[in-house]
Amino acid sequence: MQFTTNKYVLLTLLAVAGLLLAVGLVAPMITFKKFFFIHNTFSILTACWSLLKQGQVFLFIVITLFSIILPILKLALLTKLVFINSLVNTGTKNTLELMHRFGRWSMLDVFVVAILVVVVKLGAIGDVEKHIGLYAYAGAATLLMFLTSKIVNYLEHQEN
Repeated sequence: MQFTTNKYVLLTLLAVAGLLLAVGLVAPMITFKKFFFIHNTFSILTACWSLLKQGQVFLFIVITLFSIILPILKLALLTKLVFINSLVNTGTKNTLELMHRFGRWSMLDVFVVAILVVVVKLGAIGDVEKHIGLYAYAGAATLLMFLTSKIVNYLEHQEN
């Protein structure tokens, strides 16, 4: 009975992480306000699109890879591992280890936004308003890191 409870708890937390990630990617993250009349609101997806349109291909690739693609892949792999209930082979174990090791980079743009907030707050010409997207994305990234650790421990316990 304990096995099914743990599995369902993990799946529920993965669903919550997926919902938070989706909200964090599409919901407004911050609004820059300058000179009382210039307002620029963006989400992670709109920020990535703006970087691409402005020709900032390297930044577009880095932010898209670590803030969109990596968390989605991590969520998919963790869900698959819970459903199959096993660390099937060495390749899966290695992938999970790499994902766990580099997973902290999925919070890359949370740190970028934090730095931007500090820089803009220090300037006399601008202000930053934080929105739900920032909190949802930070929650998803944190929950995914927590779940990676718990799922690895859970699966190792199931194999013993």
